[in-house]
Amino acid sequence: MGVSGETYTDGVTSVLPTTAGVDEATRSESSLRRFLHGLPGVDQVGAEARAASLATRSIKTTAKSWAIDLAISMIDLTTLEGQDTPGKVRALCAKAKAPDPADPTCPQVAAICVYPDMVPIAKQALGSSGIRVASVATAFPSGRAALDIKLADTADAVAAGADEIDMVIDRGAFLSGRYQAVFDEIVAIKEAAARPEGADKGSAHLKVILETGELVTYDNVRRASWLAMLAGADFIKTSTGKIQPAATLPVTLVMLEAVRDFRDTTGRQVGVKPAGGIRTSKDAIRNLVLVNETAGDDWLDPDWFRIGASSLLNDLLMQRTKISTGRYSGPDYFTLD
Repeated sequence: MGVSGETYTDGVTSVLPTTAGVDEATRSESSLRRFLHGLPGVDQVGAEARAASLATRSIKTTAKSWAIDLAISMIDLTTLEGQDTPGKVRALCAKAKAPDPADPTCPQVAAICVYPDMVPIAKQALGSSGIRVASVATAFPSGRAALDIKLADTADAVAAGADEIDMVIDRGAFLSGRYQAVFDEIVAIKEAAARPEGADKGSAHLKVILETGELVTYDNVRRASWLAMLAGADFIKTSTGKIQPAATLPVTLVMLEAVRDFRDTTGRQVGVKPAGGIRTSKDAIRNLVLVNETAGDDWLDPDWFRIGASSLLNDLLMQRTKISTGRYSGPDYFTLD
């Protein structure tokens, strides 16, 4: 696993919070603030240098083939456009089930991510494939709406059959230091994502989008990651894909450190989802190396690591074909997402 346990702080290695400290953090605004600002600061130079170093790792032959298939299986194939139609969603679901129709050994993707009104279309199209339906909610992508509207948005998506909810935090509240407001909202959305007792499936998993491009500093990324996990997030996600910069390697590194340290402290494992700007097989493989070397191979699984993407899949398929046949298939060989 390489340099596991290393954390890029203002010192050398972080001192993990205690379980008692985690319990105390959730009791009041002041204790939550004290906990978050007591987290070790991130050494910007160290984090960026570490991410850049890992990005140079070279993976060849069998390992590369395995990594490409793993990356495909981790994709949340996404369409979040105002021009989305039922036909477009059905076509995307068909591609999710059989990314390369000419090769039945190609794995299917992890999930389809759509707006709430498209959830029933996606559920019907995916059938019993096992592919999950994720839906953005809570006034995505801005998060600027009253809490009752966000709760209704979430409940409607879950009632329509969403298996996962991707919510956005209130970045204005976070950046102004109103941590309790952000915490309470995540808790409320988590409750709204719970299906009624006796329903066919359990509660929808909650992915909390930090929108790291608006958080300005790596220290804020670390604090927001811990805040979301303390409030019950099942996944922490970098971005909506609508703001730049989105899923940079240093940001993902900081978030992977956070989930690793959170599990070491609490025993609860939380997933990570970088989204936005991951377009090539090299990008995807660099993220997998980052996961393995930072959090460990427990996270090298679609249950714990996802990649939010719309254009990445075709590049992975082209690289996969090159490995198996020795020649590239042009981008026109595969359907456009």
